[in-house]
Amino acid sequence: MGELIHADLTQEVIGACIEVHRELGAGLLESAYEECLCCELSLRDIPYQRQLSLPVTYKGRSLDCGYVVDWIVDQKVLLELKAVEELHPLFDAQLLTYLRLANLRVGLIVNFNVPVLKDGI
Repeated sequence: MGELIHADLTQEVIGACIEVHRELGAGLLESAYEECLCCELSLRDIPYQRQLSLPVTYKGRSLDCGYVVDWIVDQKVLLELKAVEELHPLFDAQLLTYLRLANLRVGLIVNFNVPVLKDGI
């Protein structure tokens, strides 16, 4: 079996998410976790971009269809944040589509609305 792609970076991102969840707990709005994760990633010197427009390429044309990806970390890992009661299978399909559109191979969905964050990744 091949080596995990960007394993060290995903481990760092998950660690940052766990730290945010440890500090805040569950039950807040997604926007609160997003702001705190910005702070945590900055403290760890992990580069990121957030709320990026994601164009759809159709027959060679780049079209703005209103899609926005939550995060791209270090131009390698796509990160979708949630604060929902439970993860819906549609979120997996959304992540896979976003990865394809962004030409990335690694993505994470993190749901902060859980008692223990490892259950929300």
